[in-house]
Amino acid sequence: MNLSQTGKAEHFCYESENTSCPRFIYPTAMRAPLYAFFGFAIVFTICGNLLVIIAITHFKQLHTPTNYLVLSLAVADLLLGAIIMPPNMVRILETCWYFGDLFCKIHSSAGVMLCTVSILNLSFISIDRYYAVCQPLHYHTKITTGVTVIMVLVSWIVSAFVGFAMIFLNLNILGVEDFYYKNIACVGRCIFFQSAASSSICSALSFYIPGFIMVGIYQKIFRVAQEQARSINSIACQNVNSEKNKKSSSNLERKATKTLAVVMGVFLSCWTPFFSCNVIDPFLNYTIPPVWFDTLAWIGFLNSAFNPVIYAFFYSWYRKAFRMIIFGKIFQVDSSSLKLCTD
Repeated sequence: MNLSQTGKAEHFCYESENTSCPRFIYPTAMRAPLYAFFGFAIVFTICGNLLVIIAITHFKQLHTPTNYLVLSLAVADLLLGAIIMPPNMVRILETCWYFGDLFCKIHSSAGVMLCTVSILNLSFISIDRYYAVCQPLHYHTKITTGVTVIMVLVSWIVSAFVGFAMIFLNLNILGVEDFYYKNIACVGRCIFFQSAASSSICSALSFYIPGFIMVGIYQKIFRVAQEQARSINSIACQNVNSEKNKKSSSNLERKATKTLAVVMGVFLSCWTPFFSCNVIDPFLNYTIPPVWFDTLAWIGFLNSAFNPVIYAFFYSWYRKAFRMIIFGKIFQVDSSSLKLCTD
């Protein structure tokens, strides 16, 4: 701890280093609840996605192309919660990075990769749902296990390139190296700094392109679902049980509307603020405070905690599988062959 010219005590991450980053010490009354909140988010993310992984791998009835995409999504979100969120929590609350430069690059690369994998998997799930709802007769020929494997491989390979290649080749600071090393870099800091070109390309590959695909596909699904509901309602009017069928079709339409609203609302709400700032910050001469980026990144991380709720907890067969896992019934003989759903 050194004394500044104003007479106030200044803290540094590494006191023996001349190029050490300054350290801001939060009061305990602030750090304790923040550690509790971040810790709960981490545990919820890990446990929720672990339940999904165990359910899909254990129960044979869940071995379907759709669920393989959900499994890939859950693995990415689990890794995000297990290896990205804890060090990020410590860095934010301690305001210093104590894990070395190499792990900083690995951590940043893995973070970009896993977030991108999660988003790309969501996009492929929307494509799967498009064929299931809009082209049900061609679904089993279009979306096969082989096609699903290709989707999963594309998600992970593209994401690994975006994350690791960009950071380890220093493509993220290409063209702004002088500014970065003079104004940003210091011992004890680990941030994902990007040039204007890097942030634009990375955000397009990781968010905007998959996001536009999801919006377009879900809009199409919504229109088709409405048309199907109206068609069912029109046919039902000619039957004796028309009122009952009319109510059923109305419920179907409301359920489709609610599900699509939840999927798109959570996805866009979690990631749009971060990627919007990520794109505009270089054009604003990097004037957005780092604390804002940390806050928006964690809002994006929370999407990984919400995914098990959106894509699993809404379905009765997943809820049944989760109960069996929690109460240890999966260790019973032939539990993997149990029929979880009848429809």
